[in-house]
Amino acid sequence: MKQEHLLLVDDVPELRELLRDYLGQAGFRITSVADGREMRRAMDAARFDLVILDIMLPGEDGLSLCRRLRAQSRIPILMLTARGDEIDRIVGLEMGADDYLAKPFNPRELLARIKSILRRAESLPENLAGEDVRRFRFAEWSLDTQTRQLLSPEGVVVDLSGVEYKILRVFVEHPNRVLSRDQLLELTQGREANAFDRAIDVQIGRLRRKLDDDAREPRLIKTVRNEGYVLAVAVEKE
Repeated sequence: MKQEHLLLVDDVPELRELLRDYLGQAGFRITSVADGREMRRAMDAARFDLVILDIMLPGEDGLSLCRRLRAQSRIPILMLTARGDEIDRIVGLEMGADDYLAKPFNPRELLARIKSILRRAESLPENLAGEDVRRFRFAEWSLDTQTRQLLSPEGVVVDLSGVEYKILRVFVEHPNRVLSRDQLLELTQGREANAFDRAIDVQIGRLRRKLDDDAREPRLIKTVRNEGYVLAVAVEKE
């Protein structure tokens, strides 16, 4: 049976020791480091299945590290913070974190969330994994994955929210493939999808408007009745 390897990034030695022991007893292999520099060294030296990342770190903070990490990898990220600030939670999730837990927390809750994130990640089909591509071009539009900017055919930068970017990124990575609402929710929102959740429909409606894609007769993102959505155009990758 595979032993998942977790990377814990937190500058509090006592917490690192507590979680290393607790999660180790739960069957995980744990590497713990104190800051972003040590995190990068650890990730250069080993492969990890999930990163537990504190927001309040010396030097580069956790939000910045999350953004950098997500630009390079789709590894699951669970963020920790001593602040129960709603803004931190929203920003963290917008930057690509899969879940968020405010300190102080019960280690059993952290364990439950880790297992849930890993279960979701493992349940996704391998051919839905992300790709390391700098730029996608489709129907004269361009999506830059490093700057997260969408460029219109006229060369105008179109602002995207974090969720809109994630949805579009999934579509351009898998063009001409029907994606169900459940798959889109799993891949973009990092939570267990509810079959009756219509939030994805609202986000796709907003994305269509930004792409000048008529919802009544869409040319780009088409609805497949009772199945989901498909980006029905060719995509070039750079």
